[in-house]
Formats: sequence, structure tokens, C-alpha cells
Amino acid sequence: MATLDWSQCPAVESVPEKRSGAWVFRGTRTPVSVVFDNLEVGASINEIMDWFHLSHEQVVTVIEFAARSLDASPPAQPSAQAVDVHTLR
Repeated sequence: MATLDWSQCPAVESVPEKRSGAWVFRGTRTPVSVVFDNLEVGASINEIMDWFHLSHEQVVTVIEFAARSLDASPPAQPSAQAVDVHTLR
């Protein structure tokens, strides 16, 4: 997953004493990554909420934040090595 600026997400926090400063759900030791890792392998939001004792609001806030952040990411720039194939005659 792309690197996101989680500092702008109200549902998460990074505390050096919790998981070595990894982004976790606010007030927990549960890493944000568990949502995406488990969705990727087919878990439902309800299962994730049950397994990690998270609220629907926490999970949805993180998913929506990630979606908005990825939508706002600038498109990849072409490589400086890019070559116009039309000039290769």
C-alpha cells in the first residue's frame, strides 16, 4: 500500500511507546495495517471489528481516509529516461 500521511486522520495516532511509533487506532495498540491486510485476504469489516475490538466508525474512518488520500495523490510522473518512440526511426 502507498505511504499515506496518517497524521491527518482523526482515528489514528503514532506514539513511540506503542508499537514503536507505528500508526495505531487511537487509544489502542492495534496497527492500522490490520484493516488493509485482512481486507486483502477476504475478511469483512464486521470480522475485523470483532477480531480487533474496533468500532465501525474507527474502521470506516480509516478506510475513507485512505481512499481520499489515494485519490488526492498526484499522478506518477514519467521517468526522466522516457523516450518518445516516434523519434526512434
